[in-house]
Amino acid sequence: MTQMRHARRLDELPPYLFDELDKAKQRLIGRGVKVVDLAVGDPDLPTPSRIVERMREAVADASNHRYPGYKGKSSLRQAIALWFRRRYGVELDPDAEILVLIGSKEGIGHLPFALVDPGDKVLVPDPGYPVYANTSMIAGAEVRCFGLREENGFLPRIEELDSLGRAKLIFLNYPNNPTGAVADKDFFAKVVGLAVSTGSTICNDAAYGEITFDGFRSPSILASEGAMDCAIEIHSFSKTFNMTGWRIGFAAGNRDILKALARVKMNLDSSVFGAIQDAALAALSLSYDENLRAYERRRKLAFERLSKLGCHFFYPKGTFYVWAKAPLGLTSAEFAVRLLEKANVSVAPGSGFGNNGEGWFRIALTRPEAEIVEGLDRMAGLNLWTN
Repeated sequence: MTQMRHARRLDELPPYLFDELDKAKQRLIGRGVKVVDLAVGDPDLPTPSRIVERMREAVADASNHRYPGYKGKSSLRQAIALWFRRRYGVELDPDAEILVLIGSKEGIGHLPFALVDPGDKVLVPDPGYPVYANTSMIAGAEVRCFGLREENGFLPRIEELDSLGRAKLIFLNYPNNPTGAVADKDFFAKVVGLAVSTGSTICNDAAYGEITFDGFRSPSILASEGAMDCAIEIHSFSKTFNMTGWRIGFAAGNRDILKALARVKMNLDSSVFGAIQDAALAALSLSYDENLRAYERRRKLAFERLSKLGCHFFYPKGTFYVWAKAPLGLTSAEFAVRLLEKANVSVAPGSGFGNNGEGWFRIALTRPEAEIVEGLDRMAGLNLWTN
């Protein structure tokens, strides 16, 4: 019998902890157990009806039945440029400084292949979205982690970034998954200054850029002086407009970086179905205040119940996540497994986001209020914390 083989570099990837927990969750569901899923950041709120209606219209348009342009439709790129100017005060050239993506994950995953040669250094946050490190490793990069710690508001220290030496690529993610931390203009300015001085490229993953609270509005790194010389920012329609399944986002910023990313993409994909691009254009004119109000209510419920539990959590100003401390004496994974097996509640263990995530877990507020309350009440029933 012939053994199936894979590239050796895949052996360097860490085990995907979330996959194992999901399999355990699916086994419970298969036995008829009701699992309250607070692990996955997939909005339960429906895509706004105006977007859906525009999609219906666009599907019937025969011009959308052909291959789309590799960079994305000109009409969508122009609309993105207008949105960016209104939202951030940043002027972008739709033809050279905006690239439509098949979701933000696709752009993040392809970026190392566009910029990094084997052995080049890539800096990634810890804790952080695993795709930054994993796709960089597949591309042959030397991946170095920089710590995100509560005492610094889960922002990296500029001195630590500098101490890691010149990197070809630095990944940032603000507002931040998994912690919910946010970055202000001063922080972005400092990171851009470091990148300019070292010749590094920055990619800020801004997938949660429009989900912020307490009067905070996330700035764009591209508004920082010098950023257009060294940085791109990746945005997504998924979280803002409840379009996770539609798979559409965009990258904006330095034209040479985007040109390199586009070269990789045109050899691997054929861009986004034109009807989805038309629907995304319609989304850019919509308000998402209703989303924010829903997440604000859910946050309040979560904060109240976690406080009663005696569970320490980081108070986030961004994203729809809550980053909380696991009970003493349990690792992140042990807590997640016990919670799933004993209370049938699923959360994301912090160790799945990196070494610095150990001792924490992530709750996603992407379920109806009643389910969030039920899940946290089940958690309280385990009596794992002491008030």
